[in-house]
Amino acid sequence: MALIEVKLRPLGPWRPGHAAGDRERVDAVYHSDALFSAVTLAMRSLGWMDEWLDATARAAGAPVVRLSSLFPFSGKTRLVAPPKSAWPPVQGTRLYLHGISLVPLEVVKSGMGDDSRWNADGESGCLLPNGSAAPFRVSMRSAAAVDRLGTGVDPHRTACLEFAPNAGFWGVFQTSDKTWEARVKSAFRLLADSGFGGERSRGWGRAAEPTFSDAGQLFGQGKPDGLWWLLSLYSPDSGDAIDWSKGEYEATVRAGWTDSASGAAKKKQVRLLAEGSVLSAPVLRGRAVDVAPEGFPHPVWRNGFALAIPLPAIQPANVGQPFLAAAAFQAAITEEPVQEPEVAVEPEVAVEAETVVEPESPLEPELVFDSEPPVEPEVVIEAEPVLSPEIIFESGPPDEPAVDVPEEVAQ
Repeated sequence: MALIEVKLRPLGPWRPGHAAGDRERVDAVYHSDALFSAVTLAMRSLGWMDEWLDATARAAGAPVVRLSSLFPFSGKTRLVAPPKSAWPPVQGTRLYLHGISLVPLEVVKSGMGDDSRWNADGESGCLLPNGSAAPFRVSMRSAAAVDRLGTGVDPHRTACLEFAPNAGFWGVFQTSDKTWEARVKSAFRLLADSGFGGERSRGWGRAAEPTFSDAGQLFGQGKPDGLWWLLSLYSPDSGDAIDWSKGEYEATVRAGWTDSASGAAKKKQVRLLAEGSVLSAPVLRGRAVDVAPEGFPHPVWRNGFALAIPLPAIQPANVGQPFLAAAAFQAAITEEPVQEPEVAVEPEVAVEAETVVEPESPLEPELVFDSEPPVEPEVVIEAEPVLSPEIIFESGPPDEPAVDVPEEVAQ
């Protein structure tokens, strides 16, 4: 099947909705199920929706088209959700990588190498080449909803992605049908004009004309061990023979609202495997799940077909070179374990210091005491009798016993 890359250069803000449904949060990835919905709406406008659904969501066998999620890119650097079996690296590195969810495709194929080449941008969650800026930033746009009678105003803020120059979204789609390849490209061109994601009525989600290229050699050579790296969300099909004891995967919950002539309603929630998951299986098909609300007049399909590629042959030895050099240095030291402790024990400096300390401890109090014997006790003794209660008592009148505590108690 042909693998085609698509690149979209935004002309304004984009809003890929967040899984939590919060207006003030936005996702950095345009997920494959949302992309499938957008392409389906474009197919409806182009007059091909029934054929599209028959070839994909309602197909008895494998779908004719598979879509990946859309990931950010900046210049020639394509960012992607890394394989969870190899990220974050287990070997040492100076960078804090646990908050990084998007890495360059180069790192996935050949490892990080010298980690001084990279910069971990915590705000965007991207690993970037050293000296390059993030492909996007999260921005808040304010607005106010006014009812038609003008009696109520609802101010609110909405999060969006603002892309840097020469940055945007990229992804791939897979098909073996030339007709559908041309139709999917037409759908992307239409969506670039009409918009992807939320707030399309405000002009968000638009892009310049998409560019397409062959992605057959984009991901390099995979390992022939039956491990698949997901570039899309995935819902396992009953015929997918997955060995769940192998691989590394993560599930995510997807929800949302319908966009249909039948009305707007909340979709059923469904659990899918996230991008970057690594699964062990002969093949991965996946399925489309009907998430229509109860009583809805027609099915609402959520795309769970897998777009997966063989896991690249990553070279973990390239990760964290400075720390590997330190480990090699420690190994060289341990090659001669007998000589090093002998060198450390031979100098008797520590023993001589102990012998010097032992005679000083008994002699020091005697010398200090003998040097000034009258001064130290006299100062202490003279201060105590001046303030002692005995001197105050002697200066008191002799008839003080008449005022006694037992007498007061008796009264």
